[in-house]
Amino acid sequence: MELSSKTKQLLLLLLLLFTFSSVSESNQFCDAGIEYGEPGCGISSSSSKILIKGGTVVNAHKEEVADVYVEDGIIISVKPNIKVGDDVTVLDATGKFVMPGGIDPHTHLAIELGGFESIDDFFSGQAAALAGGTTMHIDFVFPVHDSLTAGFEAYEKKAKKSCMDYGFHMTITKWDEVVSKEMEIMVKEKGINSFKFFMAYKGAVMINDEILLEGLKKCKSLGALAMVHAENGDAVYEGQKRMIELGIIGPEGHALSRPPMLEGEATSRAIHLAGFVNTPLYVVHVMSIDAMEEIAAARKQGQRVIGEPIVSGLALDESGLWDPDFVTAAKFVMSPPIRASGHDKALQAALSTGILQLVGTDHATYNSTQKALGIDDFRKIPNGVNGIEERMHLVWDIMVESGQISATDYVRITSTECARIFNIYPRKGAIFPGSDADIIILNPNSSFEITAKSHHSRSDTNVYEGRRGKGKVEVTIAGGRIVWENDELKVVPGSGKYVKMPPFNYLFNGIDKGDAKYLSSLQAPVKRFKSTD
Repeated sequence: MELSSKTKQLLLLLLLLFTFSSVSESNQFCDAGIEYGEPGCGISSSSSKILIKGGTVVNAHKEEVADVYVEDGIIISVKPNIKVGDDVTVLDATGKFVMPGGIDPHTHLAIELGGFESIDDFFSGQAAALAGGTTMHIDFVFPVHDSLTAGFEAYEKKAKKSCMDYGFHMTITKWDEVVSKEMEIMVKEKGINSFKFFMAYKGAVMINDEILLEGLKKCKSLGALAMVHAENGDAVYEGQKRMIELGIIGPEGHALSRPPMLEGEATSRAIHLAGFVNTPLYVVHVMSIDAMEEIAAARKQGQRVIGEPIVSGLALDESGLWDPDFVTAAKFVMSPPIRASGHDKALQAALSTGILQLVGTDHATYNSTQKALGIDDFRKIPNGVNGIEERMHLVWDIMVESGQISATDYVRITSTECARIFNIYPRKGAIFPGSDADIIILNPNSSFEITAKSHHSRSDTNVYEGRRGKGKVEVTIAGGRIVWENDELKVVPGSGKYVKMPPFNYLFNGIDKGDAKYLSSLQAPVKRFKSTD
């Protein structure tokens, strides 16, 4: 039967509508993009074969001009002048750096505290990360009704919409035999190799020294890394009361109530307790000279302590907290607080000299309405700032463009060292044959500007608003898919994978020998003769 011209046109229109509908269903970011104000979105590259030609390939140990060939999500070859067929997507990286995608060791997506949830979930937060050159992050799981297992399952559900790879740390908020046994399950079955202990937030998630000691001992036996949020929670509580009594209720009261000395004290205490147990320690979000100096002293003595500054501590000072506009000031509230000018430069220097080892973000975003809950009491302002999208750009501009570190050091502090610490190297954090194809192309001659209008977070504010710099991520490849190119995101919910992280990383090498040396040094118990009188 011959169809009329009108009928053919109608069928073609229906086909186009069906195709568009299918694309929209498989790529929810397009719909979200309208809501977020995204500059563009689409479907990730269908080609499973990619050749990156002529770039300077940078790993943590060296850089070289070479091509990189990717197939089915894995790096196949890294060498000059690779020849390929017509079915390969070719990216010209001449004059640009080809690097491992960033790994953010410290994020809080869809975190639920105080009865509400942060504004970025596992899709919007990860999409923002990819636009900024980060291809994996490690998020913190919180127990549900004190159950680690229930917490893990809750975060599994949150992460189903992921569009890039991710891992989990686990938070410990109480101690008993059930928690101890669940820690074993997390390590042996769930792929978690790190546990975080809060020394602050009294009355919420803060633990005491007894619980910290038990946790350190358990971490050591499991080969898991103990992590601490280091602030003296009891003293912070007193500091908060002092500010309220003085009538200081605005965001500036947040910084004044928890000064650097309280971060330094808690860092020192955690380091000494970890040394007493003889287990490695990871100090998250090092924000002050006080905390950094405690880490430096411990490392000088040979103790295995990792210090993690975050990009807000490297890039900002506390002046924003004194802004007369509450919305502006409140967006800077996080803990430990962003410090006075001078701490930022000292942290940069510590990072460049190896006292601090890698850079995170502590990305936990809340919008202006959520932050306004504390308009009459800074203690009620949700703590958290953005950074998951901005980290790679800002670290390049602050540390490399300024001449403080090399491109190889940049790869180490934004990707490789994180992969080593959490035992997923060289699957992640490297451009080697056999590594995952998580790759960025960074143009050192391009510039960037950060604004809330153009960023990909759902937040309506940005703590780096108006910041400009050099060094722009022009292409992001995650899992062998081109997900960021020409300032356009091409991401699909559910395409990210959970990365299990095995225990006993390199920091545990020789721990048993240290224990043996300690036991042999005791010269005890002393054999004594009882009196025969």
